[in-house]
Amino acid sequence: MSPGDVLRLGLLGVRGRQARAALSALGIAIGVATMIVVTAIPAAGRQALADRLSALGTNLLRVQPVSAGDNQTVLPSESVAMVGRIGPVTGVSAVANTHAVVRRSDLINPDDGSGLTVLATRPDLLPAAGATMASGSFLTAVTARFPVAILGYTAAATLGYDRRPPPGARLSIGNRWFSIGGIMAPAPLAPELDHAVLVGWDAARTTLGFDGHPTVLYVRSQEAAIDDVRAVLPATVYPELPGLVQVSRPSDALAAKREGDRTFGTLFLGLAAVSLLVGAIGVANTMVISVLERRREIGLRRALGAHRSHIRAQFLTESVLLSALGGAVGAAAGILATAAYVTWQQWPLVIPAGPLAAGVAGALAAGVLAGVYPAIRAARLTPTEALATT
Repeated sequence: MSPGDVLRLGLLGVRGRQARAALSALGIAIGVATMIVVTAIPAAGRQALADRLSALGTNLLRVQPVSAGDNQTVLPSESVAMVGRIGPVTGVSAVANTHAVVRRSDLINPDDGSGLTVLATRPDLLPAAGATMASGSFLTAVTARFPVAILGYTAAATLGYDRRPPPGARLSIGNRWFSIGGIMAPAPLAPELDHAVLVGWDAARTTLGFDGHPTVLYVRSQEAAIDDVRAVLPATVYPELPGLVQVSRPSDALAAKREGDRTFGTLFLGLAAVSLLVGAIGVANTMVISVLERRREIGLRRALGAHRSHIRAQFLTESVLLSALGGAVGAAAGILATAAYVTWQQWPLVIPAGPLAAGVAGALAAGVLAGVYPAIRAARLTPTEALATT
């Protein structure tokens, strides 16, 4: 018999007993679908949790000089560029205290600064500090050269601008007039920015006498390498005196995220193993019963001249076809069920490729193994024995 003849014979057996074939494939499909669902839904939940934890600044480090009484250490003006050359660093920006006084009007007492800090900053501060704008636009490479100020969320309220400043609104900073370019939204990862008025780095140098030394660096790094980056930052920022540089430790959210990855990873392996075992047992059970039920057919085919190899090939092919059908249906059902659930939960859709491939491959392997022994045993029966045992 050619491979095509064997395939047609296997399909004939499946089509001739559609109800039994459907029930056999259903058991396989349920096992595979269960495996995909119990691994994909937790994977989607883990990804959603990881995204939320990442939003808490798990890869953000703050670098600032150590204060020693009245002697305030300053960071080198080249520190931002030096940190940017560290391989795993994905972003870096800086702010610097200009010690200027900000007033809403020049008629206010010059000594009344409203308790606000005037910080010189760079245009790339928002992504580095995890901040956003509530209104207006942040400084750009062009506007950072001119007297334009950005108000922190609390600073705007203090100055009387709760939402959007009127067109042409200005502030007096260091006895110089600055236009208000926008108001920042609350910055939970850098709360000091909420109480600050931000001006461009170049504008601070030309109008406020800023010396160019940053006060705080905001460093974004690849999460996997954040501990290594933290270890080399002091020597990178201040090679002569690394002990005078203080680096914040990674967020507690990063530790929670790593622990969640380990816990979920172990859970996935356990769920996948149990689901695959259940599917394999279901396949074995349905295929053994299927072969045992058809001994009369086996005896009749042997009496008509079929060889033992033909009987083995027939039932193995049918077993593989049923397994493939059940595996495909189960995979599709598992993916659809997972997609529906994660859409309802507003989670990202994550289908682990490993469990998906393992489910289909496991169903095929289980079908083959389940059909081998009964097919061999049935093929060894003589026609009279096969007919007599029915």
